[in-house]
Amino acid sequence: MSEESGLKKAFNGFKGVLYGMAGHDMSRYALKTRGSMEHLFILITMGDMLGIPILPPYYSLRLLPYVVPQISTWKRRMLRERDLTDALA
Repeated sequence: MSEESGLKKAFNGFKGVLYGMAGHDMSRYALKTRGSMEHLFILITMGDMLGIPILPPYYSLRLLPYVVPQISTWKRRMLRERDLTDALA
């Protein structure tokens, strides 16, 4: 039985490595895309904080309670100086 369980562990380990090789890049890209979409949404709704009024203030104020936890990181990201190497990463 120990040979069988050892072979099963090796197969499960190989399966995990194969999944990691195939899925890691896709999951990183999905997280990066999600972050970009969230920051774009906040820019559209709360852009008047940076001087870019896109939506009327009524809708921005309605969404404010949902956006408050993300505002500090969003401001930091939007006002950060960017370099050519940032686009490559």
